[in-house]
Amino acid sequence: MFRTSLLGMTAAAALVAAIAGPAAAQDWTSELPVFRIGLLGGENEADRLRNNECLIEALGSRLGVPVELFPAPDYAGVMQGLLADQLEMSFLGASGYAGIYLQDPEAVEPIFVNAEADGSLGYKSVMYVRTDSGIESLEGMQGRSLAYADPNSTSGYLVPRFELGQQGIADDYFSTTGFGGGHEQAVVAVLNGQYDGGVTWVSGVGEPSEGYTRGNLRRMMDNGLLDMADLRIIWESNLIPNGPIVLRKDVPAEVREIVVEYFGNQREIDAECYVNVSFGDGAGWKPVDHAFYEGVVTMRKAEMEGSR
Repeated sequence: MFRTSLLGMTAAAALVAAIAGPAAAQDWTSELPVFRIGLLGGENEADRLRNNECLIEALGSRLGVPVELFPAPDYAGVMQGLLADQLEMSFLGASGYAGIYLQDPEAVEPIFVNAEADGSLGYKSVMYVRTDSGIESLEGMQGRSLAYADPNSTSGYLVPRFELGQQGIADDYFSTTGFGGGHEQAVVAVLNGQYDGGVTWVSGVGEPSEGYTRGNLRRMMDNGLLDMADLRIIWESNLIPNGPIVLRKDVPAEVREIVVEYFGNQREIDAECYVNVSFGDGAGWKPVDHAFYEGVVTMRKAEMEGSR
């Protein structure tokens, strides 16, 4: 009698689990029916979509919900999308993350940072000019025009302004300064003679003549948009913390686990996608948290307050 009742209870429990299990596993899809990834401005939209489209299948098949890519025209578009709960994930620069953190510390969390080919977790800002410009050094840029990439870019604005300012070089050192509309667009503007020089991001590893191992110059070369023989690098910054992959803090725990598992192993299991989304090859994604960006947050706060 007791045995029969126990078997009946076990069967009933199994039936409840069979019904409730899938429902419980899918509960989060009602609040997150689509996973949205913001793509920073800086590269033309067609190439951004092409280089990141591998994530639609890779993450979509793991999450079980559609993945959509949103290429914003500038950095601010992605930042506001994350703050407004209109995006779940993005690859940000350090300054972009700092800008979000200063507006709402609970909005997003950094989960991974890309390691360079030599294992370092930083990159550099470089100033470039046309090879035929006659400008050989930073001193040659005095009285010339400079293109920043984007006001929310770390390497394309925040760091060069900060580091040059520490050397006593303010914006009035140049004849004019302006924004190129993104990293790629600023390079094109310099090549077209609209500005004498510009600043962009590179891995800092490898040969400058080859566009380094990773970064905007290497991506433009790979896309057939740049011949490095046309540019000269005249200044390099100190090492900058590589930008993070960020997730909104309020995404369901199951979603976070799936995303973390995928990117933690992406270079090994999906090497082509890794190279495409990270602007070239490196040593893979490494776990990171807010502490890694505290220095950039301080720098960004000083910039916002009008000091350096």
